[in-house]
Formats: sequence, C-alpha cells, structure tokens
Amino acid sequence: MLTTYTLDLAASGSVAAVEATGAASLVWLCVLVPLLSAGFLLISGEKADKWGHWLGVCASAFSFVLGLVIFLQMLGVDASQRVMDTNIYQWFASGDLSVNLGMRVDPLSMTFVMLVTFVGTLIHLYSVGYMAHDVARRRFFAYLNLFVASMLLLVLGNSYLVVFFGWEGVGLASYLLISFWNQIPENATAGKKAFVMNRVGDMGMIIAMMIMFATIGSVNFTEVSEGVGGISPGYATAIGLFLLLAACGKSAQFPLQAWLGDAMAGPTPVSALIHAATMVTAGVYLMVRSGAVYAASPSAQLVVAIIGLITLVFGAIVGAAKDDMKKVLAASTMSQIGYMMLAAGLGPVGAVFGIFHLVTHGFFKANMFLGAGSVMHAMNDEVDIRGFGGLWKYMKITWLTFMMGYLAIIGFPGLSGYFSKDKIIETAFVGEGWQPWVFGTVTLLVAGLTAFYMSRLFFMIFHGKERFDHSTHHPHEAPAVMWVPQLILALGSIGLGAALNYLGFTSWLEPVVGHVEHGEPVLAPIVITVATLAVVVIGVVLAYVLFARRPVPRVAPEANALIRAARVDLYQDAINETLFMKPGIALTSAVGLVDEKVVDGAVEGLGSGTPKFGTLVSKLQNGYTRTYAMYMGIGTLLVLLVALAVGLWK
Repeated sequence: MLTTYTLDLAASGSVAAVEATGAASLVWLCVLVPLLSAGFLLISGEKADKWGHWLGVCASAFSFVLGLVIFLQMLGVDASQRVMDTNIYQWFASGDLSVNLGMRVDPLSMTFVMLVTFVGTLIHLYSVGYMAHDVARRRFFAYLNLFVASMLLLVLGNSYLVVFFGWEGVGLASYLLISFWNQIPENATAGKKAFVMNRVGDMGMIIAMMIMFATIGSVNFTEVSEGVGGISPGYATAIGLFLLLAACGKSAQFPLQAWLGDAMAGPTPVSALIHAATMVTAGVYLMVRSGAVYAASPSAQLVVAIIGLITLVFGAIVGAAKDDMKKVLAASTMSQIGYMMLAAGLGPVGAVFGIFHLVTHGFFKANMFLGAGSVMHAMNDEVDIRGFGGLWKYMKITWLTFMMGYLAIIGFPGLSGYFSKDKIIETAFVGEGWQPWVFGTVTLLVAGLTAFYMSRLFFMIFHGKERFDHSTHHPHEAPAVMWVPQLILALGSIGLGAALNYLGFTSWLEPVVGHVEHGEPVLAPIVITVATLAVVVIGVVLAYVLFARRPVPRVAPEANALIRAARVDLYQDAINETLFMKPGIALTSAVGLVDEKVVDGAVEGLGSGTPKFGTLVSKLQNGYTRTYAMYMGIGTLLVLLVALAVGLWK
C-alpha cells in the first residue's frame, strides 16, 4: 500500500541558507571542469581526436565524484544545515540591484547534481562506442560536456538570473546536439525548431524576473520566497504563469511540446541525455524550486496541474500510434514529465513525488534510450519497429536491460516506477471537489495506456515473428562499452525506487519543501493500488495479444481518425503553422512592404528630391542686381502689408 502525504505550507522554505563549507564550497568546480573540457575539445586539433572523448568522460565523472563527496557531507549534518549558499563574486551592481554569481547546495539541487552527473557519465561512456566511427566525435563530446555543465549551472544557481544562464546554455547545447548531423536538412530543421520553441519559453522566464524585481526587488531565491507573500495575488499569479511558460518550453509541455519528437534527429545518446537527465527535467525543477510562488497563487498552481494533465494524456496518445521507436520513447517522456508537472501543480505534497519520479524516470528512460541505440547499432540505424521482431534471440543483454526499464515505467510491482509514478496517482486523488476525481481518474487511466504502448514497443522489437531481411540485417549485441552502462541503469530501474522509498526520500527534501505529514485520498489507497495494477495488466495483455501473438504487418494498416491524428502528433505542427507561423509570415511580409514602400520610399524620395529642389532654388540666384532689388522690394512690401493687417485687426 502506498502512503500519500501533505505538507505544512508554513514550513516550506523555512530553513535559512548558511554559508557553504568543506566540499560544498567547491561545488562551482562541478560546473567549471566540464565547461573547460568542452572549450578545450572545441579548440584542440586533430591530435586530440584519439583521446578527446575520454577527456569528456573524465570531466563528467569528476563532477559526479565531487557531487558525491558533497552529498555525503550533507548527510553528515543536521537537516537545518543542509541549505548552503556560496557566493563566487559580485556579478554587477546598479542602483538598488546587486547580483551575485552564487550557488545553492541543498537537497533539491544535489538530487539533480547526482542524477545529471551519474546518468550523464554513463551516457558519455556509452557514446564512446556509439560514436566510435564518427569523424566529429571530439566535437560531439565537447557538446555533451557543455550540456552537462549548463544543466549543473541551472540547478545549482542561487537566483533566477544564474539559473537563466544555465537555462540558455542547455538550450544552446540541445540545438548543437539535435542538429549534430546537420548535413541532413531534416536534422538541421529539427535543431532550429527546438531552439525557436525554447526561445518562446525563455521569454516567460525573462518577464517573470522583470516582475520579481519590480515587485520584490530581487531575483534571489531566498528573497523571492520571503517576499512573494507580500505582493498582490495578481502579481504572484503573473510570476507563476510566466515561469510555467518557461517550463513548458524546456520540458516540452503543452502547448510548446511540438519540438520533442523532432529532437530524435540527434544521435541516440543525445536523446537519452535530453530525456533522462538534463533538458526536459529543467521545467520540473523550476516548478518545485518556485514552490513559494505557487503557494502564494493557487490559481497559477492549478494551471500547472492542468497543463501537466493535458500533456500526460497527449504524450500517451501519440506514443500509442508511433512506429519510430525513438519517437515512442520521446512521447513517453512527454507523458511522464506531464505526470511530474501535474504533481508539482498539486502543491508541495505532489512536488516531492514529482521529483521522486523524475529521479527514477531518469534511470529507466536512459536505460531504454540506450537500448534503442543498441538496436539501431545492430540493425543498420533502422528505427521502424515494424521491421524488427524476435531480436531477443540475438541481443539478450539489450533485451534483458530494456525489459527492466519497460517494466519499471509501467509500474510493475517492486520496480522503480511502482514506487514513484504510483505515488503521483495516489496523490492526484487527494483534495476536495472535482479535482481529485478528474486528476486521479485520468492519471490512473493513462497508467493503463502507458502499459499498452510500452508493451507494444517492447513486443514489436524483441518478440513475435522476425520481420527483417537477414541478407541486409545481422543483429548482434553491442560492445561492452555500450552494454555496461545499460546494465547499470537497468539495476537502477529495478531497485532505485525501493531504495529511495526505504531511505525516506520525502524527508530528504524537507529542508526545501517543508515538513511532510500524512493525508488521505478520496479513495482508499488499497483501492487505488489495485485499480492501477488492473489497468496496467489490461494494457499489457491487450498489447501482447495484438503485437506478440498476432502477425504484425510490415506496413502500417489504415486506421481510424484518432490513430491517424496521433501518427502526426495530433496535428500539433499544422495547428502551430495555422495559428503562429502563417500569421507571422504575413505580418513580416506586411512590415517588409511598409519598410520598402514607406520608410525606404521616404528616404529615397528625400534623396532624389534634394537635387531637384536645389535646381529650383538655383534659378533664383541668377547674379543680376535688378533681380535682387526686386526681391528686396517685394519683401519690404509684404512686411508693410502684414504690419498694416495686424494694426487693422487690433
């Protein structure tokens, strides 16, 4: 039976930050080392091609080791001392605004540091084998290091402004990696699409910071948390909604989710890094870190939950119809991040379980993405699951490790997802009025849909009749440098959830979110657990009957309107083109026309009219004295007439 919690809002953020000491004061090295490694790899010559990738692996591993030392140091102190700030230097000061480049070491940031560096290092190691024959492997590892450094800056910053620099770094690194093979036009387009859609979200972060400074006078986490309760609810809601817009861009949440599927154009290790440990988790981090803002604005908090609910349904529907295995996993990530966003929108109680699920998801999703990469490595980069079948006989390690990730994500009892996602479902049933019934029912049903489409993916790849041509495809297991990381992640998929649950992950986050207390859902926890397991079993059995027992056609058959819509991502690109792209093109065309005809016309008219005016004036300067005398006489007469008229008027 699962236990649902509520949190004491008054205690949220009550632990004051202390000055970082010991290893925690060196946390900035976690960012600096991979950043310097990225710079070195980019400027080094061809001689570094032979060993540059190992430098990238070591840089990420260094950040993990230092993070682990800091984590162990935190375990050795009282919970009241686990929020530590370290100011590196004063960035700038202008009037009342003083911004320090500083970092915050607390249970939330260190949870992300451990996830990013551990999973990120395994992905680096896997990439040594996956990118072994790529001529630009050194540059690839430079971008991976930049990605890790940017994500660490994002989660370690002690103000929204420092976070924003990491936020932008992650966006840049994702663009570089998604479009890494930019000799293929579609890949370059995918990178640009992700970059542009993230810029829309970034404007939300910028506007939120502007409102913070105008109303609170600071963008520092501590000062914002203390001051947001003293501003008007309208301003608090505005800050919360603009922060949500930023999160939607980074975490591919509705309505800024269209870039995520196309991001599969990048090398598969990139997909694993984006979906498991870095970019898409940034939005969830921002929501939980901004808990005080949402506590001050229940309206904004409700919108966060609704956006998460819409996205988790959206991703599950799309995932059930795709035949590209990487895009199935991408849609799955969108849906699972939707669970986490929904949890963050349920208040501090949900935020704890949202982060819990984020950590376990990081392991089993990276596990499955790397497994997909191994399948591509063995099948000539094929991604269409209709062209696989029966691969378990040739790739037993990949089959076994992928299975662990698959069972974890569907919530198989005892595995990681059972201890994290199922707690979100139970928390969704807590509350009053319509919300627990809507949120709880939808999350429960989507758990069944998740089991269906993930089982479909697993069975169509590894089971059923072989559907590939043996003359062109020779499936085989990946080298050890690739399957060892998969094996480690598979172990996390199996036992990490139980370990975190046993060790008290909710208590670990208390210094950030507040004190944890028990609460009761509208249905008995045992009823929710049984219902969740029931829909999961139904989803698995249905997928087994349709895609393991029955023959799978090599070409996708005709389908109903819903499946056709899901295959094209529920027309999200068409909607964006109609609502934004085409009106944007029309607007820019109109602006261009005004610029050409009005602005340029005025400038060109002035240029061509000036000589003509000069020619006209020159005719008055003919050099004859009698002409000038006439001008003087006419002028004198006009002055006299004006004076006479004024006198008569008075």
